Amino acid sequence: MREVTASGQTVEEAIQSALEQLNITRDQVEIEVIDEGKKGFLGIFGSARAVVKVKEKKDNISEAEAFLTNVAKNMGVDVTVTSMKEDNHVNFHLQGDKIAILIGKRGKTLNSLQYLTQLVLNKSGGQFHSVTVDAEGYRERRKETLVDLAHKMADKAGRINRKVALEPMPAYERKIIHSTLQELTGVTTYSEGVEPHRHVVIKPS
Repeated sequence: MREVTASGQTVEEAIQSALEQLNITRDQVEIEVIDEGKKGFLGIFGSARAVVKVKEKKDNISEAEAFLTNVAKNMGVDVTVTSMKEDNHVNFHLQGDKIAILIGKRGKTLNSLQYLTQLVLNKSGGQFHSVTVDAEGYRERRKETLVDLAHKMADKAGRINRKVALEPMPAYERKIIHSTLQELTGVTTYSEGVEPHRHVVIKPS
């Protein structure tokens, strides 16, 4: 991280000088006022310039990208990580050979990477960001599988006239099941159990 110490007739002038030297905007830095300065007699005699230390903020998204790259490398997979930020959500996409290793059975490894990446991204304790980690479009394929599963299990619940419990899933996957069946007449859904074993139950209404 870059930092500079700058001075000016006022604190604001000193800050602007530092920003120009770093060639970045105010929202990208942390500012420490070392000396507020003073005007002195008649604005001349005994005056002291304001002094500030301006330090570039950590780029947590870049750190998260590096984290994913390093974890993948330790698992024997070379990946390219790209990210896209939308409001308070950051999408990370992984591409590379042997990507199935990073996805794991039913996406369990990918879900673990997503959880850890969210911790890395939010470790500074500033504004909270939610995270999605995807690999070669797996999330969309998984969504299609879950939508199909939801309809099949709803049909089964109606056919046997008994509630049907699905396998444990992370919260965002349970949400897909609930949303898919929300408008379907004849069944209701709810979640049951404690993480990481919380699951969706489909019940004939």
